[in-house]
Amino acid sequence: MKCSSCSRFSVSIVKKQVMAITGLLLCGFLVTHLLGNFLIFKGDHAFNLYSHTLISNPFIIPVEIVLLLIFLVHLFLAVQLTWENKAARPVGYFMKKNTGRGATFASNTMPYTGIIILVFIIYHLINLKWGPHYSISYDGVEMRDLYKLLIEYFASPLNIALYEISMLAVGLHVSHGFWSAFQSLGFNHPRYNKSLECFSTFFGVAIALGYMSLPIYCYLQGAR
Repeated sequence: MKCSSCSRFSVSIVKKQVMAITGLLLCGFLVTHLLGNFLIFKGDHAFNLYSHTLISNPFIIPVEIVLLLIFLVHLFLAVQLTWENKAARPVGYFMKKNTGRGATFASNTMPYTGIIILVFIIYHLINLKWGPHYSISYDGVEMRDLYKLLIEYFASPLNIALYEISMLAVGLHVSHGFWSAFQSLGFNHPRYNKSLECFSTFFGVAIALGYMSLPIYCYLQGAR
């Protein structure tokens, strides 16, 4: 019985570590994707050329498959661990006590922000990646005009609102998830914990504000 409990505990630790690693990889994707999207501020030529170069890369499909697998593993483990935690404590506490372990609004809402992110990704892919196809040519090279698509898409205040709410969820999710990932991987020292927690919050805010600036810019460009 005792060995069985130890085995389940070890498996749970491994799951949390894999979830942490996949989460950090997804954080890396958020940063690189945002930096690429920032080229939209330089105009249609820079942004369309960047997106065309990215899409035309022969490794883009393998990379997208790997990224999808990372996301699915992260999602699967998140659901499984949440379910296991609830099953291990089927009756909620009569009164929550402040244990000093740092429970926050971001940590308490991780499942809900995760659901918002999942719905957003599906909606985002349908409307943008697989959305209307406009063409444009630069120096005789024809490519997809994603710049025009974004200007058109974010001309709608509703689309802007949905995007901004989703990015708030992303920022909130990673503001806790980034710190939590390092905790799961064993990075836990009183000297560095507070600094890591502050950086995690900064990271979440920076990601949210960075992405939230994009639709506003597109709306202003379309309003000219």
